[in-house]
Amino acid sequence: VQVVESGGGLVQAGGSLRLSCAVSGDTFSSSTLAWFRRAPGKERESVATINWSGRKTDVANSVKGRFTISRDSAKNTVYLEMNSLNPEDTDVYYCAAGKFDPDLLTTAYGVWGPGTQVTVSS
Repeated sequence: VQVVESGGGLVQAGGSLRLSCAVSGDTFSSSTLAWFRRAPGKERESVATINWSGRKTDVANSVKGRFTISRDSAKNTVYLEMNSLNPEDTDVYYCAAGKFDPDLLTTAYGVWGPGTQVTVSS
């Protein structure tokens, strides 16, 4: 399995971006997928996770109401829709794939993408 992110860039505060993560391999349909972010000198933060069916998601309190995670099985892609962006959202965003975990209880993510930079200007 491999994952590759896209869609990052520079946006003004209050704007929106949609990140995409293309997942290759034959385990997409059973994988738990997630978005993380980490800026230099900061701890890695779990932003959003989604289970294999897409019917269960978890979003960090810091982005709740602004970010939405979704997945498209036909395209083997997971998305992160980011709205009302603010400068504190500036980070490198990473996509990760983990094992089957329908209730998002505990998931070890064994596959990581190279990351995509999101910069929000004030």
